[in-house]
Amino acid sequence: MTEQTSTASADPGMIPLAVVGAHITGMPLNHELTTPGGHLIRAARTAPLYRLFELPGTTPRKPGLLRVGPESGAAIEVEIWALPAAAFGLFVSRIPAPLGIGTLSLSDGTQAKGFLCEEIGTRDARDITAFGGWRAWIAEVSGVPAADRA
Repeated sequence: MTEQTSTASADPGMIPLAVVGAHITGMPLNHELTTPGGHLIRAARTAPLYRLFELPGTTPRKPGLLRVGPESGAAIEVEIWALPAAAFGLFVSRIPAPLGIGTLSLSDGTQAKGFLCEEIGTRDARDITAFGGWRAWIAEVSGVPAADRA
């Protein structure tokens, strides 16, 4: 998928949401987006302002995206999903600390509401920023050869 210049969904009853880990396509919590009628808008990357961490003790495994700024940040792969407005509030109410929803800056200059992590949640977490995204990290820990990664 290629990046586009808008995070908006064509349907005004849908709310765009950037997801970075366990909710992306093929991951264990993706059903929390698809079951209430959500659909994938596009793949994207954040602006190079973030660090990505694997949060300790989470099941299923979850990452935390922390905004750090251009001095130590990197671009991280995300997916932009559209969720029905009626489902969005319920979805957000179930997000466990230290995760939450904030405003992400994307590489194309747009912004999107999406998952962020409180700094305290990253203190004992493994920094996996160098992998560029959750999918590459999961492939690494699962033993998928780099040549076979999509």
